[in-house]
Amino acid sequence: MKSTTCRAFFGRAPVMRSFASLVTIGLLMVLPAAVKAQSSRPTPSAQITLIAFGDSLSAGYQLPPSAAFSVQLQVALAAKGYKVEVVNAGVSGDTTSGGLERIEWTLQSPADGVILELGANDALRGIDPKVPRENLDKILAILKSKDVEILLAGMRAPQNWGAEYAKAFDAIFPELAAKYAVSLYPFFLEGVALDPNLVMQDGLHPTAKGVAEIVGRILPHAEAMVRKIQERKTAASK
Repeated sequence: MKSTTCRAFFGRAPVMRSFASLVTIGLLMVLPAAVKAQSSRPTPSAQITLIAFGDSLSAGYQLPPSAAFSVQLQVALAAKGYKVEVVNAGVSGDTTSGGLERIEWTLQSPADGVILELGANDALRGIDPKVPRENLDKILAILKSKDVEILLAGMRAPQNWGAEYAKAFDAIFPELAAKYAVSLYPFFLEGVALDPNLVMQDGLHPTAKGVAEIVGRILPHAEAMVRKIQERKTAASK
């Protein structure tokens, strides 16, 4: 494919970035060489445990640990009165294939719910949408078998691969959410993508302020998830 000026990441406003530059930035996401080191473990005292299972977008790429999605979401939930621990199981550079390989290991630590955020690297690398669809399908099936609450975070494809690719990729998330009857947050980077005040110089990764924006927008979905878990725990204790 020719290196040409392409539309902005996820198909919003045009930006002057070549296809080669976009892919290079995607590949700069560090490969998942230290999965276990990055995945923190919940403390026994947590009433509810959520796992943020994803790639660099949720891992906190180039951010201090306190600014990562998991920490900011945990703080936001605590401010709402919820006793929740959010475990950071994000691995920079991870594709849906990598996620499928490590999901069983991650679930060795008990969890009440999982926020599933994967797919951006598949799209950046132009992987056939059939591959992330199949991988996410399998991950969701595994999560369902563990009887955990699930919040699926959607992603959008960059427009440089063409409208047909974007249509096929973008449809993965709502269709799988419907198949497994799980909650869907349509676009993880909603309100953040391409905003120079909220993303790093690479134009892709959220800054600490950008993560705060993501947390603010996804918080109602996370709250609903926590309430469902609370209801299940209450029913089970009777």
